[in-house]
Amino acid sequence: MHSTFRHRLPACAAILALVPALTVAAADWPAYHGSEGNSRTAEKLGTPWPSGGPRVVWKVPSTGGFSSFVVAGGRAFCLELRNVSGTEQEVLVARDTAKGGEIWTQPLGLLKIHNGGDEGTATNKGGDGPRSTPAVSGARIYAFSARMILSCWDAATGKEVWKHDLVKEFAGHNIDWLNAQSPVIEGGLVLVAGGGAGQSILAFKAVDGQVAWKGFEETMTHATPTVADLGGQRQAIFFLQSGLLAVDPKSGHELWRYPFRFSTSTAASPVVAGDIVYCSAGYGVGAGAVRVKREGKEWKATEIYRIPGENLANHWSTPVLFEGHLYGMFQFKRYGIGPVKCVEVATGQINWEQPGFGPGNVIGSGKQVLALTDAGELVVFAATPKSYQELARTKILEGKCWTTPVLAGGRVYARSTKEAVCLEIGK
Repeated sequence: MHSTFRHRLPACAAILALVPALTVAAADWPAYHGSEGNSRTAEKLGTPWPSGGPRVVWKVPSTGGFSSFVVAGGRAFCLELRNVSGTEQEVLVARDTAKGGEIWTQPLGLLKIHNGGDEGTATNKGGDGPRSTPAVSGARIYAFSARMILSCWDAATGKEVWKHDLVKEFAGHNIDWLNAQSPVIEGGLVLVAGGGAGQSILAFKAVDGQVAWKGFEETMTHATPTVADLGGQRQAIFFLQSGLLAVDPKSGHELWRYPFRFSTSTAASPVVAGDIVYCSAGYGVGAGAVRVKREGKEWKATEIYRIPGENLANHWSTPVLFEGHLYGMFQFKRYGIGPVKCVEVATGQINWEQPGFGPGNVIGSGKQVLALTDAGELVVFAATPKSYQELARTKILEGKCWTTPVLAGGRVYARSTKEAVCLEIGK
């Protein structure tokens, strides 16, 4: 289906010149999937650790949900579930990275996850709380709430800059368990899915919130889009209920599609490996991969493999790529016991697997993988297809951990449904 546009991206160099100088440094982790959008960092993990684990810089209460940290400019941001004036609300929290103290907080609205269940029940449901992770760009912080309200705030003061309600303004329709998608900042634009017919994918100008472009008739999922270069073309790849849809992030022009089955919830992001794009979902859907190439002026996505079932299911844990192999939690609802696996991205072949992680999350650091298990253990293992080689492991958090650990400035930041921690891990 071709996109329809009511707005086109105008020249905005003069407007962007008014934005404060970029404050995100190389040692920061400014977005859900890091500064490069691939869940990798150039920083190195210091191992082996002391017998008691890395030094705890600070540990503070941090309640509800599975929003991960983003770190930039001496601040760590996430979304928490808090009681505000007698009601449970989603709250954007800014902390000082030095001591973990709150700098400011901003409520984002009422929150009640449909069928979220209570934490710790036999079915291991996640309870109420935010699922989205904010994003930092320049001197601004952007949040996309469970109720599909996209907002921009001054990162230093917490003052509101602009806000859009996708349900009220763009005929958006929320999904079961509400929005978990994180906003993606690309080329001065904020990219999200969730609008109604003819405007289900939207790009807002980061500086003032004006619509840059919008289009398509799609239904969103919980998956955060991936932005990467394929064949010399910058592409934003959305994982929707119809499958993968790649667009030019500057204009919203459709590049290619890959139909992919949807069942109940899709939550892991696509992974780009050269000209290969990998995707996966739970609920019996499994994994698939396409090779993307330009043929003249057209783009074509050719399926390499599709493997249904749970063997290559990524429920919400996006794997990380290193030298042609994916490392991460390939499992479905195997709480506490589910494995990490090494999978060859070009074939879907499993090289090895190691149980005892559950549906946590991973990031990449050089030739190593940093994993946070759902039980709150921080684990480092080698990114090698030969065998599972564990390098370090330590318990760092109580509560359920379905969040992503991040590495920024020689420190690991992580949180659970109960608390948040900052660890000195070396530079």
